[in-house]
Amino acid sequence: MPTNNISSLAQRRAAIIDTDAQALEVARVLAEDFAREASQRDRERRLPLPELERYSLSGLWGITVPREHGGAGVSRVTLAEVTAIISAADGSLGQIPQNHYYALEVLRVNGNADQQRHFYARALAGERFGNALAETGTRTAAERRTRLTADPEGGWRINGSKFYCTGALYAQWIPTATVDDDGIQRLAIVRRDSPGVEIIDDWSGFGQRVTGSGTVHFKEVAVPAEDVLLLADPAAPPNTIKPLAQIIHAAIDLGIGQAALADAVVFVRDRSRPWLDANVERAADDPLTISEFGRLSIRLDAARALVARAGRLLDTATADGTPANVAAAAIAVAEARALTTEASLAAGTKLFELAGTQSTLDHLNLDRHWRNARTHTLHDPVRWKRHAVGNYYLNDIAPGRVGTT
Repeated sequence: MPTNNISSLAQRRAAIIDTDAQALEVARVLAEDFAREASQRDRERRLPLPELERYSLSGLWGITVPREHGGAGVSRVTLAEVTAIISAADGSLGQIPQNHYYALEVLRVNGNADQQRHFYARALAGERFGNALAETGTRTAAERRTRLTADPEGGWRINGSKFYCTGALYAQWIPTATVDDDGIQRLAIVRRDSPGVEIIDDWSGFGQRVTGSGTVHFKEVAVPAEDVLLLADPAAPPNTIKPLAQIIHAAIDLGIGQAALADAVVFVRDRSRPWLDANVERAADDPLTISEFGRLSIRLDAARALVARAGRLLDTATADGTPANVAAAAIAVAEARALTTEASLAAGTKLFELAGTQSTLDHLNLDRHWRNARTHTLHDPVRWKRHAVGNYYLNDIAPGRVGTT
């Protein structure tokens, strides 16, 4: 792919979005555009470079920047809705900025004033933050082997390899999870054109095909001290970083499920044949088909309501980060993720059950909805979200880890 040019992007500058309503309207306009060739991009694994330029320059990637730093500081409810709108148009495009917003939240919670001033300005200019967080071959998903060592000449050096690096392929900055010599987890925000950074487009998942979730290698990569901040402190009270990351994941699944339902409606209305025993002229008049559409619509509407509720509780925790508020938000987000997981997978499956054999024809590519949902919902095991919710209500146990990033 062409090398991203940080300076030229900053010179063009992104639009500045001022309100939640404006953010939603911009998302709707973009989604209409992005949906047109979403199937082709998926089929061809065509990297969405022009779409990402429009997306980031639209101002949507800066909407979580706090108002005191020039951003809209939109509610978490709006952030989730924007994500769902884009994800319904194209699940990959909906996921790509997930870790961008995550990095901005780490910056809000753990960054100092200078770091916030610098990187928020970059985000508002339209620059994209990818990620290099997860690794393969470790004992757990939370374990990090990528090392951050002090450079005798000043600053730090990074050595290691990452995978599942969604968005890094398209980013100007790569927030990288590291462990320093004292075992402290730190986030190093690395320029993608730094010597020693190698980004490999080797993501081959059967869903979310153009998220760029491949490999990043770091070999003696120099990082200025001012571009490194704390990532996780086991002794610190819980904060909103993980719930913020998780609500975006829930919104991605919600959008994918809504897209599958929308395509099922069009297909059954226009192309499906009614089953013989229904004794109706149109498949859309089959009473059992109608009932199943009702069941699926209810699940998706309930999922959307849970995402919005989680957003409101996360807004409360963002404004007043007491342990009780953060715990309530984390549980609400876990509930939302549990239902969006189930609903998106159900929508992708029911599409074929209700639309019939014609809907499986390869050129229609309707299986992308299920493939996208199945791939993305594997990010965190939903069974542990149910466990966290049950423990919270049954045993008054505040959640520990209810998701990664």
